[in-house]
Amino acid sequence: MKRKFFRLAAVFFMLCGNLCADGSLPRTLKHSETGKPVRYSALPNDFRHVVLPHHYTVRQGEMRGIWVVTYVNMDFPRTANPEQFQHQYSAMLRKIRAAGFNAVFFQVRPSCDAFYNSALQPFSRFLCGEEGRGWPKFDLLEYMIREAHRQGLQFHAWMNPYRVVGVTELPKMQYLRTLSQKNFARCNPDLVLSVPSPKGNILLLDPGQPAVQRHLLAAVREIVQKYAPDSIHFDDYFYPYDYNGTADAATYRKYNRDPRLSIEEWRRRNVSQMVKEISQLIRSNNLVQRKNIRFGISPFGIWRNRASSPAGSPSRGNESYSSNYSDTRTWVRNNWIDYIIPQLYWKFTHPKAPYAGLADWWADTVAGTKVKLYIGHGAHLQFAAGEQDELKDQLIFNSCRDRISGSVFFSYRWFFQPDSPNRKTVERVIRDCWHGVLPAPARKP
Repeated sequence: MKRKFFRLAAVFFMLCGNLCADGSLPRTLKHSETGKPVRYSALPNDFRHVVLPHHYTVRQGEMRGIWVVTYVNMDFPRTANPEQFQHQYSAMLRKIRAAGFNAVFFQVRPSCDAFYNSALQPFSRFLCGEEGRGWPKFDLLEYMIREAHRQGLQFHAWMNPYRVVGVTELPKMQYLRTLSQKNFARCNPDLVLSVPSPKGNILLLDPGQPAVQRHLLAAVREIVQKYAPDSIHFDDYFYPYDYNGTADAATYRKYNRDPRLSIEEWRRRNVSQMVKEISQLIRSNNLVQRKNIRFGISPFGIWRNRASSPAGSPSRGNESYSSNYSDTRTWVRNNWIDYIIPQLYWKFTHPKAPYAGLADWWADTVAGTKVKLYIGHGAHLQFAAGEQDELKDQLIFNSCRDRISGSVFFSYRWFFQPDSPNRKTVERVIRDCWHGVLPAPARKP
């Protein structure tokens, strides 16, 4: 009885100290099926519930970004010529801007290839259907940046650092022969790891190889010296998820200089060293060329759980620290990146990774650093089709956290594809939070 009294008292004082902008008390979020208050975290002894304002509060300078995936033409179609590309791209930006977004994260290096004129990478097969075929006389990236800025949008150049192919049923050498002769992976098959997966083989550049590190630095240097995107952006693909194989064992034996370092710690060091060196490269180039290009990453949403580390989040899910060897908290605490977009692709009621506790953990993680925090939301997720207030409530929750500086959504087609099953959910974000407009869905014949 005494514990229950103190819990009620704590909730009362918390609510009284956090009045909404209109003077009302925040509401307690209720489970859509049970009607019970939603738990704040996944910790068994955490009795807090999720409370949030009734309405979204717009803040000056907030990030409203959207990822545009070019890999397998998920969001952007193949185009036959520069004129068609410009038409498709400009029309896409108009829709994005009208919906209330202010930034586009466009995938310019989906898999060791390029949506830009490069001396190092072949034109992407997702540009016009064949790797290496493009339009050398048309400066794709210069146009994309300029047109985005003309339409009032930031342009973030999204690069995948290691991926050769997400999955293939072909053996490694057979797949590499399908690539352009200019492709770094085809030219250096010994630097490519082949990792078995349930659907085939994942091929990626070996993060432990010094030549791979040099190639990635050169790829980033080529862009930042020639262009001025608002940022260089990496996604969450480093080592394959849940990787505990031996494909890189020979690399470990050859290049690990510290016998006390386990292969898992060595993998984390490889990724962190890459992040640090690219950060230094971009910042040095900014000083020389007087640019302001930022560097940001959108990692998996859990660094470590509280059960694994006292500094971990109040969650019980998969961990990027040990799953794909990305030590994201270290990157933030050392200010190696300028912003971070953790992919919090879970709902408030998720039993292992509830949204509220994780969002606040990331807000605490960036405290005292120079790193901006934006939250990555998944408009593609199954729950977004049925729980139509979920994403809207996540934005409302974010809007009363000073250290959460905005949101980025995955991905373009889930907002603008006319037959998207999640349309009503994203409409509530656009209409109720940002007062934007989505194109009307096509009428059925």
